[in-house]
Amino acid sequence: MKSSIRSIGEKGSAHVFSQNGKITLLGKWGRIEEAAKIFYEMRHNNTVSYNSMISAYAKNGRINDARQLFDKMPRRNLVSWNAMIAGYLHNDEIEKACELFGKMPQRDVFSWTLMITCYTRNGELKKAREVFNLLPDKSNPVCWNAMIAGYAKNNRIDDARELFDKMQIKNLVSWNSMLAGYTKNGKMSLGLKFFEEMTERDVVSWNLMLDGFIEVGDLDSAWQFYQRIPNPNIVSQVTMLCGFSRNGHIAEARRLFDQMASKNLVSWNAMIAAYVKNCQIDEAVRLFTQMPEKNAVSWTTLINGYGCVGKLHEAKQLLDAMPYSNIGAQTALISGYVQNERIDEARRIFNNIGTQDVVCWNTMIAGYARCKRMDEALNLFRQMLQKNIVSWNTMICGYAQAGQMDKALNIFEEMEEKNVVSWNTLISGFSQNGLHVDALRNFSFMSQDGNKPDQSTFVSGLSSCANLAALQVGMQIHQIALKCGYMNDLFVNNALISMYAKCGRILGAENVFADIDRVDVISWNSLLAGYALNGCGEEAVELFQEMVLKGVTPDRVTFVGVLSACSHAGLIDQGLNLFKSMTEDYNIEPLAEHYACMVDLLGRAGRLEEAFRLVMEMKIEANAGIWGSLLSACRIHRHLEFGCFAAEKLSKVEPYEASNYVLLSNLHAEARRWDEVERIRMLMRKTGAEKQPGCSWIEDNNQLHVFLSDDGVEPQLPGVGNTLMTLTAHMKTSSYMSDIKNSLIAHP
Repeated sequence: MKSSIRSIGEKGSAHVFSQNGKITLLGKWGRIEEAAKIFYEMRHNNTVSYNSMISAYAKNGRINDARQLFDKMPRRNLVSWNAMIAGYLHNDEIEKACELFGKMPQRDVFSWTLMITCYTRNGELKKAREVFNLLPDKSNPVCWNAMIAGYAKNNRIDDARELFDKMQIKNLVSWNSMLAGYTKNGKMSLGLKFFEEMTERDVVSWNLMLDGFIEVGDLDSAWQFYQRIPNPNIVSQVTMLCGFSRNGHIAEARRLFDQMASKNLVSWNAMIAAYVKNCQIDEAVRLFTQMPEKNAVSWTTLINGYGCVGKLHEAKQLLDAMPYSNIGAQTALISGYVQNERIDEARRIFNNIGTQDVVCWNTMIAGYARCKRMDEALNLFRQMLQKNIVSWNTMICGYAQAGQMDKALNIFEEMEEKNVVSWNTLISGFSQNGLHVDALRNFSFMSQDGNKPDQSTFVSGLSSCANLAALQVGMQIHQIALKCGYMNDLFVNNALISMYAKCGRILGAENVFADIDRVDVISWNSLLAGYALNGCGEEAVELFQEMVLKGVTPDRVTFVGVLSACSHAGLIDQGLNLFKSMTEDYNIEPLAEHYACMVDLLGRAGRLEEAFRLVMEMKIEANAGIWGSLLSACRIHRHLEFGCFAAEKLSKVEPYEASNYVLLSNLHAEARRWDEVERIRMLMRKTGAEKQPGCSWIEDNNQLHVFLSDDGVEPQLPGVGNTLMTLTAHMKTSSYMSDIKNSLIAHP
């Protein structure tokens, strides 16, 4: 009898063990509904069952379900607590992880490691170090490795190295954590030196070096290093395959895939993703059908691929053919509809999902924001029971793209916690909407709030400085970027070139350009535009020639810069030759910006008939820039016929732009056609065209002071006005005031 009972018990235990394994496996595959079905149908759940289901929920974005299950557990062990904290970490809910850590009845080394990782991932290195210092036992290298990795991920390489050197006992993970610090931050020369010093290496060490070379775009070194790996594993092969794919070498990626002795799901999915990334959807489908087995990633990748190329019917069919429900695949289809601006169909898919996770909600909100349907985005946002920081940032971004910065600021101020993306979204929103003073003000507030600026922050701040010609503030941001270690960042350097150039410090722009190790076409274009802006035509042409000699292929932006430079410097023949070269040598079809440069070039030289003929023979429709350039040239050279024609076209393109009416009126005034002057004045009133108030600013003691011509708020405005009147009177008596006929209708 006892043996029979024992046999039944053993069978029951084996069944529970098997079910727990299935839950873990299904969770890993993204088949969360099936995992949940097994769990809730189990007659005898044990603690391991709960822990497995908590981890499955958390890894699939269902963190609230995970917490509800955790709270319902009849008995928790240390693994339960660690699993829940790890789940919060996986879903970037750092505060909740910290709160749970504080309630733990007991902790092991994994608990401490999780908390160090939580804080470092959130950029809170000081708190992470405090946790590390509280460790009751520092003999285990695991926590040391977590702290080193945290420093490394936050670009604090010197701190990571200092801690590494203090370690009494180092294991291979310690060496690899430090090596990752170098490779993940693009310091490949230091990484290579450290790699050669390693007394022991494993395939992870080799893969870190391989991935590092790929990340910095050095594919040749990556391939050479790959061939040196003693025993490349599947990670090595997939890393190299992804490197080829990222650089557009899809044939090499496929060749490597075909050479793999054994392929697992990861390698198949990586090759399908490579085809999807390069828009070769038919090849991706062909490979998908050949797969011996598929997981949720396989289905989701192909659905996403169909969405990217606009084949939404096929994407929907594929989703319907999935043998199980998966929130990731459903969200991929929603994303496809969003990308193709079929937002109502996306909403129908969203509404039919049983349990939406936070990624699904955010995708739908981002879709409404993309279509500038911000009222619906806000309505959905308010319905969310559990928002994460991405939800808030998506709303800020949506309002910024819609030009509603007041509402973006309101959402930002509602946030209890802000990360660097929140600040960057707000700052770039102000910058892109022309509110550059507000952008710089919030750049300053960001530092006061304890958030460190990153690449995006510096680029937005420098762009605002460039547009305001705020040199002193720009130089301060340059120094901050230097201290924060961003002087090797190409985007920051390109922004610095533009800032110095637009502030009239072309030598500063040249110095930044000269210090860049690997310039790209944007670097060349930034300096070219700087030369154009500062009237350095000869230098621009020489730079263009140097660029071509160094094997850099000019693009459309390049030619806008060099043609503009030729126009400003009166280099007629060079400009005409370059325009011809653009179409004949580089097969670049001229855009409106190129034609505007050429009209300006010919117009400044008085060759108005050629300029007019060029406009009339263009293959594209003339825009305001082209007609404006022609009208300005006609004003300078007093060509009334062409001027009236250009003005008539401009009035249709920009009916409310007062400056166009001013130019035409002045043209008539110089011809003493006063009836026409009066007619244009009346037309301005009829159309409602109004002169924009004048705006100027000065820097004083690193502060920007902005003045509007009709601003009654500025307390010093009367004093400024009196000073300007005095200066104007002095200029008149000193014969410095030129012809003032241009102000004939300054105040209609």
